[in-house]
Amino acid sequence: MSPLVLLLSCVVCLLVNPRLSTAFAPAPKLKLRRSLHSFHGRIRYYAGESQLWSSSEAVNGDILISGLDKKELSSLSNNHTDEIIADTDLLANTQQPQTTESLLQTQEEEEAKPSFPLVLWRFTRPHTLIGSALAIPSIFLLAAPTYNSFFTTRAFVALAYAAVPSLLMNLYITGLNQITDVEIDKINKPNLPIAKGDLKKSTAIGVVLAAVVVSLIMSVCNPVFSTSGLQVALWGSFVLGTVYSLPPFRLKRHPLLAALCIVAVRGFIINAGFYSHALSAAFGAKKGAAAGVGVLHCLLNDWKCASSSLFFGVFGIVIALMKDVPDAHGDRIFDIKSFTVRIGQKRIFRTMKNLLVALFGVAGGALLKWATMSPTLGATTRRGLTGLGCMLAGYFTHKEAKDVDPEDSGEVYDYYMQLWKLFYLSYLALPLVK
Repeated sequence: MSPLVLLLSCVVCLLVNPRLSTAFAPAPKLKLRRSLHSFHGRIRYYAGESQLWSSSEAVNGDILISGLDKKELSSLSNNHTDEIIADTDLLANTQQPQTTESLLQTQEEEEAKPSFPLVLWRFTRPHTLIGSALAIPSIFLLAAPTYNSFFTTRAFVALAYAAVPSLLMNLYITGLNQITDVEIDKINKPNLPIAKGDLKKSTAIGVVLAAVVVSLIMSVCNPVFSTSGLQVALWGSFVLGTVYSLPPFRLKRHPLLAALCIVAVRGFIINAGFYSHALSAAFGAKKGAAAGVGVLHCLLNDWKCASSSLFFGVFGIVIALMKDVPDAHGDRIFDIKSFTVRIGQKRIFRTMKNLLVALFGVAGGALLKWATMSPTLGATTRRGLTGLGCMLAGYFTHKEAKDVDPEDSGEVYDYYMQLWKLFYLSYLALPLVK
């Protein structure tokens, strides 16, 4: 466990010391062009997040540059006929002296800020939190020997003990991604709490650190419910979620490694980890290598665990790459080499849509065929209806994509959120294939 504890210590150091984390942060790519009209203001450099100066600090005509290399700045300091512009409309901000009207407007905006609980809810990225909340009970039902065995006190306690640290880990991963992507989110997702200014970065750091510490402590502190499966699910998610977002690792800059992280977490770590935990903590199986409930044993020898892990691993990669399609603008500026930036929005959108349609088609066909071989009428009905549901989901995925322009961020984002609803329904239907 010592390497994982060391990694946790590094995370704390990088998060609480902004100088360390911003040292690895990507700067936007800027280009220079000769302006037709010279300006006589001064260029000021701010090595951090973009912000406007107050009237007491700003001088009329000053231009604030965020992320500009100091060498570039020094070369421009004596040349007032050069204009610095962003690669794609990322213009330098100028600050004029504040008037009474602007002060009143600022005061009204301060009073209109949402409450902290609402901001915190938005910070959790609720659509991902709901996905995790639905996944765990569905996996427990899938692992249960019978449906009745799920409705016991021990099963409910084991389920709650898995759900709480899992949701906290989900908060840590999504929160860490927002903390390290503030500048990118100001372009791609300006309504997120930190990017919008509703949540201070220091507060967000405190929230994610508290969440991850409690989550990891729960994974090891209980002799009965801190099973090896729960530890794999939580520690595995922690390690991959950290190296995915946090500098200097930041695997999200490398599309293949980012894809492998997502498949591992959404597919094998979550599904196999909680499946193993359910067998150990809820349904009477004893711990130990000989008990046959280890994560690897479940993946290799239990068809229910292996099938669900594969299905949701593929679904996870579709969601992850589809998410990058509307984010191409900011990713390109900050040199995030996602598959969308490398290959193009249209090709990634079309490929992910076809992959999800194929996934539903294969799953639906397999379930319909399996239904005909089921020994009981109940199993035949459940599997047959689930197979038909998969076919309908594939049709819906294909039909809704026809009217979507892959280069329109708003349309793609709406379509992406529809895929999350199919993700929820897939987990709700999972126990029906037993």
